[in-house]
Amino acid sequence: MSQRKATSDAGRATIRDVAERAGVSVASVSRVLSGNYPVSEELRRRVMKVVRDLDYVTNAHARSLAGGGTPTVAILINNITGAAFAHVAKGVEGAATLRGWLSLVGTTGDDPERELALVNLMRQQGVAAVILLGGAYDYDEYQLRMARFARSLDAAGSHLVLVGRPPLEGDVPATTVDYDNEGGAYAMASHLLSAGHRRVLVLPGHAELTTAQGRLKGAQRAFEAYGVPFDPGMVRHGPYDYEHGYEAVEAALHDTPDFTAVLAGTDVVAAGAAQALRAAGLRVPEDVSIVGYDDIPLASQLTPQLTTVHVPYEEMGRVALRAVADRREGGAGRRKSVDGDHLVLGTHVVVRNSVRPPATHV
Repeated sequence: MSQRKATSDAGRATIRDVAERAGVSVASVSRVLSGNYPVSEELRRRVMKVVRDLDYVTNAHARSLAGGGTPTVAILINNITGAAFAHVAKGVEGAATLRGWLSLVGTTGDDPERELALVNLMRQQGVAAVILLGGAYDYDEYQLRMARFARSLDAAGSHLVLVGRPPLEGDVPATTVDYDNEGGAYAMASHLLSAGHRRVLVLPGHAELTTAQGRLKGAQRAFEAYGVPFDPGMVRHGPYDYEHGYEAVEAALHDTPDFTAVLAGTDVVAAGAAQALRAAGLRVPEDVSIVGYDDIPLASQLTPQLTTVHVPYEEMGRVALRAVADRREGGAGRRKSVDGDHLVLGTHVVVRNSVRPPATHV
């Protein structure tokens, strides 16, 4: 046993082997694999080709991914108490348990730097996959760094899975499990417009978050399709929390009080908006209609029950884990969309009791 193990260890490629084959220094190889330093695209491609040719992985812990041991998947989530993506994590964990895998959960605190640091830490720990939940930050440096980490994970025998966010641009070894975010917002805004609403307060989320951008774009498309002017002054950006819903509606009641409906970016934001309306002596939906997004359990628990967009969060988690498992098992039964590693699940409007045609006196 020990002799076979020694022979196997001796036969594994080292970082020096990679450097020699690529014709570069060990330090250059280290920079490419770490993802922490800017390197030229030509250097990265040369090193990564050798890494693939030699089947090199960066440390003994990562090497165990390709052999025995229990695979571990890291789930990175903005806020562990957030209901929507907690359901994605539940889907991942459930599917992982069925396969005998372990799950780790880390929180990013809505901080892109912390998110990047956690991805790097999980790469160093040699997890089987890193699954990122929630919208991405739409600026170039973040996207470039995340692409480098994706390549480093791939070189270490791991894999990056993006859930609920757009795919990274370019030839990046990552899987995206998304949902029809923009389409859901389009359908929900259309529901309000078909009910006769024309002045709609829109609370899509943080302006730099891709999730919010998609929801705002969907609403704008619906207004255009109905031939109704869209007023940018009716948009209030902010976090996906109860406080933002309350404060945004409270401010709008002073600034633009002629709105007849609220299109909230999440069900939690919708709950805050509804409370602000009640505090102002207004009724939902008799005076102002409200709709949400996500269809978390809260939506059916509110009074009145909330009309919202259903997102298949648990299924997204299961699909994400299956994508990793299929990849490790050589792609057997792997589910692909037209874009290969970009899987998109559908959304739909759930009609409840929070929408009526606008009151005649408004």
